Amino acid sequence: MVRSMNVAWWVERWAGLHPDKVAVIFEKERISYAELDARASRTACWFQGQGIEKGDRVAVLLHNCPEFLELYLACARMGAIFVPLNFRLAPPELDYILKNCRPRLFVYGTDLLPTVTPIDVSEYRPPLVTAKVGPGPGLADSVNYQTDTAAFCDHKPFLTALLGPADPEEPQVIMYTSGTTGNPKGAVLSHRKTFFNCLNAEIFFSLSFDDVMLITLPMFHSGGLFIMGTPCLYKGATQLIHAKFDPLSTYQDMETYRVTKFLGVPTLFRALIKVDPTSRGDLSSLKVCAVGGEKVTPEFIAECARSGFRLRQIMGQTETSILLWASEDETRKRPGTVGRPVFHAEVRLVDAGGAPIAHGQVGELTARGSILMKEYFRDPDKTEDTIRGNWLFTGDLARQDEDGYFYLVDRARDMYITGGENVYPAEIEKVLEEDPRVEEVAVVGVPDETWGEAGWAFVILKQGTTVTQEDLLGICRARLARYKLPKKIVFCDDFPRTPLGKARKFLLREQILSDLDTFG
Repeated sequence: MVRSMNVAWWVERWAGLHPDKVAVIFEKERISYAELDARASRTACWFQGQGIEKGDRVAVLLHNCPEFLELYLACARMGAIFVPLNFRLAPPELDYILKNCRPRLFVYGTDLLPTVTPIDVSEYRPPLVTAKVGPGPGLADSVNYQTDTAAFCDHKPFLTALLGPADPEEPQVIMYTSGTTGNPKGAVLSHRKTFFNCLNAEIFFSLSFDDVMLITLPMFHSGGLFIMGTPCLYKGATQLIHAKFDPLSTYQDMETYRVTKFLGVPTLFRALIKVDPTSRGDLSSLKVCAVGGEKVTPEFIAECARSGFRLRQIMGQTETSILLWASEDETRKRPGTVGRPVFHAEVRLVDAGGAPIAHGQVGELTARGSILMKEYFRDPDKTEDTIRGNWLFTGDLARQDEDGYFYLVDRARDMYITGGENVYPAEIEKVLEEDPRVEEVAVVGVPDETWGEAGWAFVILKQGTTVTQEDLLGICRARLARYKLPKKIVFCDDFPRTPLGKARKFLLREQILSDLDTFG
């Protein structure tokens, strides 16, 4: 393999060059590059003891923690495929993903046992080994990750071209995104993609060996893992990871550890700027601060700047990671822009037929280059629909000015973003329409002061039936992650429709914005 494109080799290399350099800080524990490399090696040896081979999937359900990184690095070292799972998912959603990716090993935190317990892992094929991380009880027959890996201290895995990664095009990670048709899609990401994402992030953040990156975003997402965490390992920088976001802890640790780089979603920054100024920490060490995940207003950018967060803007998706970016001055001087393409990517706008369009026109954002995913796992139809002629169609509508700056207009695919999480209405609609009393559902995202956007569900009931909003929300709570729950359910007789009878969701959204009482 071209070792320089493997994140596990980067850690091994830094362990040799600067063994005492701090790689990770977690809950006041400092882990050096030498120690992180040793932990990854012992986890890889444990994998081999469990029969994990090259190409096998390892599913991980953990909050941000050192064990998450150990498993990530061990997979890269072994040629196994790392599958980070969203800990906010409901049990049925998690069950679907596990059955889709067919892992040989499932590692979970004991704090997430309520999510895991309802799942019958005994029915999975191939048979699934489960391992728990943390104190307290786990699933029946689960092994203890910390105890079992400790037996392999000072050991290194035995690797050959057949037993470990041999080509940068091989899959490294399967990262699941919300599904446009009701089921999540597993984006297959190669070692090559991760390497070029790191090169882009290095440029975007002006990342250096001496940087301290605070990571509060969950590492099961591209933002936490590929835009912040992995580039730090590439540069030999230090990453300070938080298990969960807390505004006061964020301020305190920025001051205590002299944090230099930080990325968040708008919801996170809204919480930070609401903190009383007397309770905030010293932000003088902060050199680069960035926002991504959804469009932001000039007023929001200005408000963050007054609180000490001069924001750079990024835009991307799981399938590409960082795609567009704008500096602090560009973000301020060009209101609404999401920037220009990252260095290692080509980006263009096309019309409905796939032909390039002129500046000023609105088209779909497409990209090609070394940062693209390989495919959607076990989903050739969606892969073919998304990647056409080596161009990846993002589903975002945008325009480009004469200077090359892009401005998002809308989403070609039916999605909204709440608190930095992508939500596809089809997922919610599918759950609600399974209720025998429901005739039809249309879910739209509307602006929300706290979360950026929130979902409203418009429901048509079958004739002669009755159901309450709480009844339907209860169904959603049992099947969907909390962030996907509709903020409001509105009962109505019919929807505005196209000539073919399809609900015109943009009109529903416009009516909400113009008159919140329109639908009662």
